Amino acid sequence: MEDDKTSSAMEPVKTPETPEKGKGHLSAGPAKGNSRAVSFISFVSPLRGVIALLAVFALGICFSPDAPGTNWPLFLTGPIQRGILFDYAEYGILATGMTLVILSGGIDLSVGSVLGASSVMFSLLAIGYGWPPLAAVGACILAGLAAGSLNGILISRFKMQPFVATLAMMVAARGAAKLISGGIKVQPGAQTWYKMQGESPGFYSWMTTPLHGLSIQPITLLFLLAILAAFLVVRYTRFGRHLYAIGGNEEAARLSGVRVSASKILAYALCAGLAALAGVADACTTGLGDPEAGFTYELDAIAAVVIGGTSLMGGRGGVIFTLIGTLIIGYIGKILSINAVPEAGRLLAKGGIIVVAVLIQQRKSA
Repeated sequence: MEDDKTSSAMEPVKTPETPEKGKGHLSAGPAKGNSRAVSFISFVSPLRGVIALLAVFALGICFSPDAPGTNWPLFLTGPIQRGILFDYAEYGILATGMTLVILSGGIDLSVGSVLGASSVMFSLLAIGYGWPPLAAVGACILAGLAAGSLNGILISRFKMQPFVATLAMMVAARGAAKLISGGIKVQPGAQTWYKMQGESPGFYSWMTTPLHGLSIQPITLLFLLAILAAFLVVRYTRFGRHLYAIGGNEEAARLSGVRVSASKILAYALCAGLAALAGVADACTTGLGDPEAGFTYELDAIAAVVIGGTSLMGGRGGVIFTLIGTLIIGYIGKILSINAVPEAGRLLAKGGIIVVAVLIQQRKSA
């Protein structure tokens, strides 16, 4: 009897967590399935911006009314596509500069105000003082570079939070726009001492007229060239590699010999310089310099960067993603516009898209 009890006590106890011999292969199926799902997500994740763009483009075709006198979707017509690029060129130029800052782990809230100040400055120089257009453009870009450099110095040298430093510049630049304009819109005849008392300079209309043979306006071309130049800088220069390193881990980048302060100052300078260029485009589009121009444009620029797939935490993303994000916003805006959706509905849609884009990024990081 004791032998029976001993042998019984020595038998292994089966628990729900211990699979029976020969049945361990049952768990291989789910493991393989999970592995395939992870592999698929890893493959698709870098393309999520492209997939979103294609989805929005398809929606544009599906919900587009027909062009007058045809069965062809209005959304697919050349004028609509060129119009989207032209209408969102200013936002795209702003977003291009914003990408450089966000890649380094920063943010710039002042680009909208810098745009407004540049719009006023360019109009005052060209209309008020009669400067040659290229000289006025150069002066505006230099002023933008100076404002951005000041942002970078406050952030890198004095260790101010980017939010605080650029918020101060946002207020200061808006104040400067109102100060140099005298609180009025700068346009021909607005002041008796202006050189231009009749029509705006020819440069204004040239910037908004399609170029012969290209069918796109110089402002649109300026946006595309800004994207191309920023892409080459980020992809193929040491400065671009430093931006990714700083955004990924600033302390590690510093210990690796990266000149963090210099790179940050240059990133903010270029960002504000492009904002000034967008201000010139705004002045040419409207035909005047408005001290209120660019109000809340910084939010649209950030939205384009985030929707494209660049991480707000820094270190991940790129300029091509920003182009995709700008096109997504432009396509959605045009879809809602040609379907006569009110402005309130467009803003709600934009807000929802930003939330979805950020949630997708967070899921990827997790």
